[in-house]
Amino acid sequence: MEYKKLNNSIGWIIWAIASFVYISTIEPTTSFWDCGEFIAAAYRLEVGHPPGAPLFMLIGRFFTMFTSAENAAVAINVMSALSSSFTILFLFWSITAIIKKLALKTGELDKSAMIAIFGSAAVGALAYTFSDSFWFSAVEGEVYAMSSLFTAAVFWAILKWDAVSHEKHSTRWLVLIAYLMGLSIGVHLLNLLAIPAMVFLYYFKKRELNFKRFMIAGGLSVLILGIVQFGIIPGTYKLASIFELLLVNSFGMPFHSGLIFYFVLLAGLIFLGLRYTQQKGKVLWNTVLLCFSVIIIGYSTYSVILIRSAANPPMDENNPENVFSLLSYLNREQYGSAPFLTGQYYNTPLDAREPLIEGKIVYYQNMETGKYEAVNKGEKTMPNYDKAASGFLPRMWSNQGSHEKDYKMWVDIKGKNVRTSDGKTIKVPTFGENLSFLFSYQWGHLYWRYFMWNFAGRQSDAQNSTPTEIIDGNWISGIKAIDQVRLGNQEKLPKSMTTNKGHNTYFFLPLLLGIIGLIYQFMKDPKDWLVLALLFFFTGLAINFYTNPPSPQPRERDYAYVGSFY
Repeated sequence: MEYKKLNNSIGWIIWAIASFVYISTIEPTTSFWDCGEFIAAAYRLEVGHPPGAPLFMLIGRFFTMFTSAENAAVAINVMSALSSSFTILFLFWSITAIIKKLALKTGELDKSAMIAIFGSAAVGALAYTFSDSFWFSAVEGEVYAMSSLFTAAVFWAILKWDAVSHEKHSTRWLVLIAYLMGLSIGVHLLNLLAIPAMVFLYYFKKRELNFKRFMIAGGLSVLILGIVQFGIIPGTYKLASIFELLLVNSFGMPFHSGLIFYFVLLAGLIFLGLRYTQQKGKVLWNTVLLCFSVIIIGYSTYSVILIRSAANPPMDENNPENVFSLLSYLNREQYGSAPFLTGQYYNTPLDAREPLIEGKIVYYQNMETGKYEAVNKGEKTMPNYDKAASGFLPRMWSNQGSHEKDYKMWVDIKGKNVRTSDGKTIKVPTFGENLSFLFSYQWGHLYWRYFMWNFAGRQSDAQNSTPTEIIDGNWISGIKAIDQVRLGNQEKLPKSMTTNKGHNTYFFLPLLLGIIGLIYQFMKDPKDWLVLALLFFFTGLAINFYTNPPSPQPRERDYAYVGSFY
């Protein structure tokens, strides 16, 4: 009981410190990039850019209800600050849960053990509180602060389930986790990347670790992540669109009839499934159905996008007022897509035999006929790249603007000869050169540099877009000998750079503390170490690998990886 009281009390003290820091340093108004759009969308429940953030919008609207229009931006920024301070609270409780588990393996929970637990958790939570990237996101009206809160809450709930997994009603924590993930879809999809860590923790509770079971757990984790991200999220409205087209075009019913019928049918099937599995004592399938149902309930915040778009607010991006335009909105089709495992290179030509292939059929509401009309049906509108000049893991793929020039700046491209479908010979980058771009730019410049900003130090807040830039945006440590080898004598920089507000030097102290903890946990509990490693990987390097970003980027992207620094 004493431990529980101290854990709660110290946690709330840490929360109060973080809240004070963030609220006292919030942006006084809107800041750059998407913040103004999110603030406007929240203040008047308008429709922002795909795929939207309806839950962020609804909670933001609540915060702005108590302010004037002039202070709407401040209210949203305070919401981000509080989201971030609650993230720190859950981080503190997560650290104490992990260290307590280690302590109980080696001895009793005496006074010295509690001092070590709470001291370590306080240091870890406060270190993250003041970390560069997280603090930056904490004080502006963007979705990443609230997204971090959901990630933190989900991970804390995973640890709570782990502590009581042997109890009869422990599955209630799994249902809570599923609900939080469903809600988080209405903020940002980053939260879903905690699924692999959760699957491994669950699997390790039921099975002993060996290579075969590790591979099985890995396959299951990726499968579940894929089912949620590529099945439930788009699939829910894809099925709804089939019913909508059938009932409206074939049976002459009003617009949205198919959508309403589909969700009533879905709710009925879920109810019958829950009733059947409960009566038959099928605990596993009952839990799976409960988790699915609460994900759908959380995900239902997207109905706000449909409702508000139908009201035609001043900002109504993509006009997702019916299930077809909403599906396109959710899939972010306007942005196109980058190749993942296979695809074209930056100089791959179109196939000479069939340069274009049939694109997706687009439906729009014809208010005069009361039916959905098809656009570009059977028309060939999508590029079909020459397969002979494509390859495996195409990291250098974009043919836009100056991207080819930037690729060659990061990698010394010699290329290899390939014969295209029209008989010409061209040079495309080799597999090794694509890997070189992955490690040097995508993982090196766009991840490890950001990682070191938060655990070693940051040179300045000026953007760095080239491999030869040594005076702006690099990571530094504050240790002269190390920094001088990489970037030259930092003491000779002008005062305007050394006094830059983004200039920080941590002398590797946060990194060293992290490495010590990493080694200690690996020695004491390799299973939990692997769970944390998976969370680190999927919220960091895996994001970068999947999105396959080209060079250059319009801005620094460290905000997208704060979950990995958690």
